[in-house]
Amino acid sequence: MSTPLSPPSYSGIARMIDHALLQPFMTDEEVRAGCGLARHYGVAAACVKPRSTAFVRDLLAGSGTAVCAVIGFPHGNSTTPIKVAEARQVTSDGATEVDMVIHAGSVLGGAWEEVAEDISAVNAVCTDAGAILKVIFETDYLQDDPIVRLCGICSEIGVAFVKTSTGYGFVKRAGGGFDYEGATVARVRLMRGHCAPSVEIKAAGGIRTLDDVLAMRGAGATRIGASATAAILDETMARFGGGPGPIAGVKAQAGY
Repeated sequence: MSTPLSPPSYSGIARMIDHALLQPFMTDEEVRAGCGLARHYGVAAACVKPRSTAFVRDLLAGSGTAVCAVIGFPHGNSTTPIKVAEARQVTSDGATEVDMVIHAGSVLGGAWEEVAEDISAVNAVCTDAGAILKVIFETDYLQDDPIVRLCGICSEIGVAFVKTSTGYGFVKRAGGGFDYEGATVARVRLMRGHCAPSVEIKAAGGIRTLDDVLAMRGAGATRIGASATAAILDETMARFGGGPGPIAGVKAQAGY
């Protein structure tokens, strides 16, 4: 039987959020501003690209907001030795959380031993460095059965989190356009239902409002990836009280 959720509060919602600073075109000054936003709102982590890790470590020092670095991002196409090297680099540079993308083609091709070895190798580097690993499935590419299998593999390895999406998992649709769905309540529930209790769920991709966050929380997510952090937490303050107050002029970022 699941434990009933506590009533939502500003601190509870803020400490669920990984503020995403992952757009490929972001300048260092934009990353600096994003870290200021993360500190102001008191979120769980700032999620950044590998090249920004040491820079962000210094910006967030003493804030209580963790540095989360992505590796194999956004499509998981790097070899395992490269992902391992990335994990060593970002943890050396100050990341205490690492979000790794699996290779969806290996999952779809049934190369389960390769997938498990990839996850296990990176998890070992993270745990040796005192960091936690979040494994990104990119659920837009997968049906339920491989998601369930991935949940079992991640549970056996003992990763800290599984995560729905990168926010960049665009799928070609009829007519030639590209789109993605990102996190859904159904997929979060599926992942929660097939992971060990020790494995937490991070929902990311298309989460832009407080109601989106509350829906994912109700489905079993304990961490949220979002770039619309200011909008979500300003809405949280208006509805539940608490918090540091809005930052004037901040707009939601595009993507994620």
